[in-house]
Amino acid sequence: MAEPIWNPLLREQLDWHWKNQLRARLDGLTDAEYFWEPVPDCWNVRPRGTGTAPVQAGSGAMTIDFAFPPPDPAPLTTIAWRLGHVIVGVLAMRNAAHFGRSGQTDAIGREQRIDYQSFDYAPTASLALAQLDAEYTTWTAGVEALGDDDLLRPCGPAEGPWADQPMATLVLHIHREVIHHLAEVCLLRDLYLRMWPEASTR
Repeated sequence: MAEPIWNPLLREQLDWHWKNQLRARLDGLTDAEYFWEPVPDCWNVRPRGTGTAPVQAGSGAMTIDFAFPPPDPAPLTTIAWRLGHVIVGVLAMRNAAHFGRSGQTDAIGREQRIDYQSFDYAPTASLALAQLDAEYTTWTAGVEALGDDDLLRPCGPAEGPWADQPMATLVLHIHREVIHHLAEVCLLRDLYLRMWPEASTR
C-alpha cells in the first residue's frame, strides 16, 4: 500500500503555523486582554444576561454575541469572541461531525449537539486556551487518521451545501480559518500591548 502523500502536506500547512507562529504568541493571555473591547459596541463573550446583541448564545454562565443575519458592517469582535468562534464554530463542531467528539450532557444525562447555543464558553483566558488546545488536538488527530482516499470522499450532510465537497476541501478551509482568526487575535494582542505596555505579561 502506498504511503499517504497529501495528508502530511495538509497537516503541515496548519501545524507549522501552530508550532512556529501562532500558539506561542497566545501564551500569557490575560483576562483583561481576553475581554478587551477596542471600540464601542464590540461583540464579546459576556456574563449571561449582560449582552445586548440580538442573539446571546451559550449554555453556561457566559454567552457569545451574535445576530442572524449579521449586521452590515459587522461589529468588531474581541479576542474572547474570536477564540470562541475558532473553538466552537471552526473546530468543535467539525470534530463532533467527523471525528467522534462527544457533546456535553444535559441535566438528565442526554448528550447535546455541539453548536454555538449549547457550548459552555470560557470565563477566563486560561480556560479558553485550554479549550482551544483540546479542540486543536482532536482535529489534528482526526485529520492524521484520514488516508488519501478519505480525503477524496464527500464531507457529508454535516457540511450542508458543501456536503458533496471532498474532505480535503474541508480540511483546507478549517486550516485557513484557524490561521487567519488566530492571526487576528495576535494582532489584537500587539495593539493592546502598545496601548497599555505596563499591563503586558510578555
